[in-house]
Amino acid sequence: MALPFRNDLGKYKDIDEDDLLGKLSEAELKQLENVLEEIDPEHALLPAGLRQKDQTTRKATGSFDRDRLLDFLEKDALEQKDREDYVPFTGEKKGKLFVPKKKPVELHTEENLSLDPELEEALTSATDTELSDLAAILGMHSLLSNTQFPGSMSSSNGIGNDGYSDIVKGEKVNPVFDEPPNPTNVEETLQRIKDNDSRLVDVNLNNIKNIPIPTLKEYAKALEKNTRVKTFSLAATRSNDPVAVALADMLRVNRTLKSLNIESNFITGAGILVMVDALKENETLTEIKIDNQRQQLGTAAETAIARLLEENPTIVKFGYHFTQQGPRTRAANAITKNNDLVRKKRVEKDH
Repeated sequence: MALPFRNDLGKYKDIDEDDLLGKLSEAELKQLENVLEEIDPEHALLPAGLRQKDQTTRKATGSFDRDRLLDFLEKDALEQKDREDYVPFTGEKKGKLFVPKKKPVELHTEENLSLDPELEEALTSATDTELSDLAAILGMHSLLSNTQFPGSMSSSNGIGNDGYSDIVKGEKVNPVFDEPPNPTNVEETLQRIKDNDSRLVDVNLNNIKNIPIPTLKEYAKALEKNTRVKTFSLAATRSNDPVAVALADMLRVNRTLKSLNIESNFITGAGILVMVDALKENETLTEIKIDNQRQQLGTAAETAIARLLEENPTIVKFGYHFTQQGPRTRAANAITKNNDLVRKKRVEKDH
C-alpha cells in the first residue's frame, strides 16, 4: 500500500541540493545544522567521514612536510626549560651497607675407637651375613643395602629374600599390543548381504577406514531387502551425513535389524536427527549407538533426539552421552519406560 505523503515527494526529485545550499546565508546554514542535530543526533545518516565537525579556526599552512615538522618539534623541545627536581640528586648513599652474616663452619672430627682384641678379631673374621645381622640388631639399617636388609632379618622374622610381604611393589607392566586389523572382506560381505545369505547374521565393519562412501551407501541399500542380518556395526569408518541418510532410508523399510552401531564417525547433528526420525517407521530395532562423533550434536539436536525417543516404544538401548541435563533425563526416562514395556510383555508371555 502506497503511503499518502509519498505522492508529494515527486516534485523534489530534480532539485539541485548543492545549488540550494550555496544560496543559504551563514545564519541559515547554522539554523539548518541545529535542526539536523535534533533530527539525527548520532549522525547515523551521514557518511563516516563527515560525522565529525570541523572545529579548526586557523587557516591551513600548506601541505604536510615531515622534515619541517621534526625540526619544529626538536626546536620547541630545546626551548622549553627542564623541570627542576624537588630533591636535587647528590649521589649520596643513605643507610648502612648490607653485610651478610658468616655462618660458623662446623668441623667433624673422626674419633678413634679402640675395641677389645677379642671383639676386633670377631668383627674381622665375621662374614657378610653375620655383619648384616649385627647391623640390624643395632638398628644401623642405613649401612645395609636393599638386598642385605631382608636377608639379615629372615632368620628371626620369617621374611624371605624377596623382601617384606607388606611393602607395596610395582607391578610388572604388561605390553599392550595394537588390535589386529578387521579381517572382514568388504566386497564379499556386501555380496553376501545382497544374496541374503542365511549364515550372515552379524556384519562388523569397525575400524576399516578405507571403505569408500559409495560402498557404505551400497551396504545400506542392500540391507533394505535383507532379512537375515540382525547386527550391523560400522564404527570408525569415516561415515558422514550421506551415509546417515542412506541408513535412515534403510531403517524405514528393514524389519530384521536389531542393533546398529555408528559410533566414532563424522556424522553431524542433522544426519543423526534424520536417522532417529526414521525410527518412527521402524518397530524392530532395539539398540542404536551414535556416540563420539567428530563434532558435538548441540542442544537443539539433543532435545529433538530426546523427544523422538519419547515417541519410540521399541528402543531399549541408546548409546549416546547427552551433554545437557534436560535431554539426558528425558531420554533416560524414555529408555526406562521401553524396558518396562518389554519386561511386562515377557511376563505376560510366560504366564
